[in-house]
Amino acid sequence: MDIKKRIRIGDLLIEHKFISEAQLNTALEEQKKTRRKLGKTLIDLGFIKEKQLLELLSEQLRIPHLDLRQYPINAKAFKLLPEIHARRFRAIAIAQENDTITIGMADPTDLYAYDQIQKVLNCPINVAAISENDLLTQLDSGYRKTEQIGSLAEILDDELAESDFDLQSLGEGTTAADAPVVKLLRAIFEDAVTMHASDIHIEPDSNVLRIRQRIDGVLQEQLVDESRVASALTSRLKLMAGLNISEKRLPQDGRFNIKVNNKNIDVRLSTMPMVHGESVVMRLLDHSQGLLDFTTLGIPDHVLRPLRNLIKKPHGLLLVTGPTGSGKTTTLYAALNEINSPATKIITAEDPVEYQLPRINQVQIHDKIGLTFPAVLRTALRQDPDIILIGEMRDQETVEIGLRAAMTGHLVFSTLHTNDAASTVNRLLDMGAEGFLVASSLQAVLAQRLIRRLCPDCSAPHELTEQDKAWLGQVLGPQPDWPEVRQHVGCNQCHHTGYKGRIGVYELLIITPILATCLQQNDRVQFIQQAQRQDDFRSLTLNAIDLAKQGITTLDEVLRIASDIDSHPKKKSTRHSSNISHQQA
Repeated sequence: MDIKKRIRIGDLLIEHKFISEAQLNTALEEQKKTRRKLGKTLIDLGFIKEKQLLELLSEQLRIPHLDLRQYPINAKAFKLLPEIHARRFRAIAIAQENDTITIGMADPTDLYAYDQIQKVLNCPINVAAISENDLLTQLDSGYRKTEQIGSLAEILDDELAESDFDLQSLGEGTTAADAPVVKLLRAIFEDAVTMHASDIHIEPDSNVLRIRQRIDGVLQEQLVDESRVASALTSRLKLMAGLNISEKRLPQDGRFNIKVNNKNIDVRLSTMPMVHGESVVMRLLDHSQGLLDFTTLGIPDHVLRPLRNLIKKPHGLLLVTGPTGSGKTTTLYAALNEINSPATKIITAEDPVEYQLPRINQVQIHDKIGLTFPAVLRTALRQDPDIILIGEMRDQETVEIGLRAAMTGHLVFSTLHTNDAASTVNRLLDMGAEGFLVASSLQAVLAQRLIRRLCPDCSAPHELTEQDKAWLGQVLGPQPDWPEVRQHVGCNQCHHTGYKGRIGVYELLIITPILATCLQQNDRVQFIQQAQRQDDFRSLTLNAIDLAKQGITTLDEVLRIASDIDSHPKKKSTRHSSNISHQQA
């Protein structure tokens, strides 16, 4: 290894014919403006790939080039280099052998960084070339549980609203006794935002404080030994949400806004008295992400095309169904975002209002003062709306008002908690809706689930077991060739879960004249049978299998969502089964 060898990157790249003289001059001019390093500038301009540059430097410096996504990082070695130096010098400690530490560097030619790192560690070091993007991802993940996480938050310059809380100023005016609470609170929020958690669970136990985050729909746990901090932590959160801190025997609900890492986060907080103290659950909504549209939701084309036609109809009821946390509200907001225009009056009744949309009249439900869904809907109909969004159909009165509004010339969107599209009609009838009213008002039902995406850096081929083949054969029918699917493995990029992010699975059931006739006759069995026989209807399970075939998710995830669907897809005609077996989305 010859890290002390001084290398002129520009001359080296020209010598190996990776770039031209003109490209080097362009990069040097750009470097004067941005003051970034030449290698980074060349990569950003597209003149060379990062991998090419790192491999060339690796060869010239006689150092290894490591893929940080797959390399097994030693946790003990990782903590030897403080975060402030790791971020400043774009370096990471990845291994330790005897007294020598292996350091991955995004720019192994940076001699000043090399000298400073060696001075900090006070021991011999070996250097490896690594990708800067992989490095930053690993730093965010690896340092997320250190004590310094709160103090290293980026200074926020923007003005905050009076109802907002700034993490940087959260500890101002606190006493020494409050300091651990403030420190922990900062770490919790910054960690959750870094990991894209949707919920934070704070659960006091007899000896520990249990903090769990829901990431990609799955809870991940972290234990804090200072259990006596729990009460003070809960009290501070209740103060932020405007709740009664002296009331510890009854559940309470509140909300507040907070700015974390330059992101506006809306926090919905719920407390519940438990044996060892109050349990707190916080739902995090990131307003800085902006609204999603249909294209970014990943809705397949065979669902998206008819769905876009449905949301442009002048009247009728469109229901989006699925369990809690399946993305129903996000889909409805995407629909409103697409049809929102100056010529259309839209009124929503929501509990809570999760995102504020321009030009849309949004009403927050408040049951305690009588501002219920039925009360808001009755008033909304006198406000001359074109489109009405009902956050959730919870009772018979809300259902009937929504159905009649759809029948009398309004386009109505709403949600229900049902397992699949076909069973939605059963739920409406069970809630007291008349079959003829449902038949004349309901246009379509969109059922959905969220399943985890495979990590693109570590998935591997999965050999189907006999059980897998038996289940697929039951769903798809006899197969000439079994589909190729992948399985999760786990790496540094996905925190060794094998998954990274989530994607929606959808099924769209359009109410045809045949289905409407079944509803008018209150024939539920015939309705479900006819729904499953529609040629253009593809169930949640079949659409999830398509995602597994594309290598987007695993068969385990498909089986997880299929297990709670009452009406599994049955094999249809031979023609239909054949189409399914050969279709690749």
